[in-house]
Amino acid sequence: MPVFEYVALDQRGKNISGIIDADSVAAARQKLRGSNRFPIKIKEATDDQRQRASKGLFSRGLFTRVRQRDVTLMTRQLATLVGAGFPLVSALEALLPQIKSYGFNKVLAQIKDSIVEGNSFAGAISLYPETFSPLYKNMVRAGESSGTLEIVLEKLADIMEKQQKLKNRIQSALAYPALMTVMGTLILVLLLVYIVPSITAIFADVNQALPAPTLFLIGTSDLFKSYWWVLLIVIISFLIFFRQFKKTEKGRALIDKMLLTLPMVGPLIQKLAVARFSRTLGSLLANGVSMLQAMDIAKNIAGNVMISEAVEIAAREVGQGQGLAKSLSATRVFPDLTVQMIQVGEQSATLESMLNKMADVFDSEAESSIMSMTSLLAPILILIMGVIVGFIVLSICLPIFEMSTLVR
Repeated sequence: MPVFEYVALDQRGKNISGIIDADSVAAARQKLRGSNRFPIKIKEATDDQRQRASKGLFSRGLFTRVRQRDVTLMTRQLATLVGAGFPLVSALEALLPQIKSYGFNKVLAQIKDSIVEGNSFAGAISLYPETFSPLYKNMVRAGESSGTLEIVLEKLADIMEKQQKLKNRIQSALAYPALMTVMGTLILVLLLVYIVPSITAIFADVNQALPAPTLFLIGTSDLFKSYWWVLLIVIISFLIFFRQFKKTEKGRALIDKMLLTLPMVGPLIQKLAVARFSRTLGSLLANGVSMLQAMDIAKNIAGNVMISEAVEIAAREVGQGQGLAKSLSATRVFPDLTVQMIQVGEQSATLESMLNKMADVFDSEAESSIMSMTSLLAPILILIMGVIVGFIVLSICLPIFEMSTLVR
């Protein structure tokens, strides 16, 4: 079905723009008027525009990237409409005018067209793996096959909202230390490149041996002032190398293994990964997905190669008839609490709800750990900056004190 770009007036007389799918310009105009939008300009998107919107850099840019919170909001609204009795296609069509993201609007319009052509909702969203996760696709497929799509969509919205809230809390907690680090680095560079040379210039004409801290400060300042570009190239080269190395299978495994062994950081990463795994596995099992298929999906959402490999090994053991708790315990990667709660869930036939409770527990513990780390990080950064500034002041004052002593 053709896609049209439009400029229209809403009921308040404000200009709005977007895209709409219709058989012709007249049909697009009629559809817009039916939704209380009064078209000013309508034109069909060219093949070049469609190609750029679906494959090119334009669709991956800042303004057309599909954000997770947009998908979450759409899922919640879609669940409400489907639960109220709307057919799926009608519900998607009603949501299209409310999607502000150009890229997501295009994706949703193409999904609707795919469903109209006879594809299932799960089959349609599987064409967009960058937008919809394997968890999303498989839960939708399970909901369609069981006739409980509105319940599954509500559950998906709950899961995505919890993940978004945790992510927002982590970002908020790290914002202040990150800002302090950036500002402290800029101030340090400013001191070494501009302030220190102008002050230490007074020592150039003094026929006196300077203290070691002062010589070290002058040398460091000269290095920054003369070879700052070398330092910048080294940092950029290291970041590029690290990014490329992380993309390799061995590099990702090595980095993830090192992260798990770090004090404080390792346990935090483990808690977040176990929480994601538990919530994903519990949600899939609750919606009728088989254990082996659910574990195959959940291993890709853990976010750590070591934990994913442990889940894969455990899945093979489960396939041979072992219990989930015993299989995970043998990997020695999952915390004892995880194994114990899963064992209780298996014995009481409440594995799905136990997995979701376990995810809540580890999410809460991870959030508490992050808050504790960030509360310690700010004073540590202040202390480090104080030591550096104190060293600079001391290095400048030492030769001045010595000169004043000689004058006496």
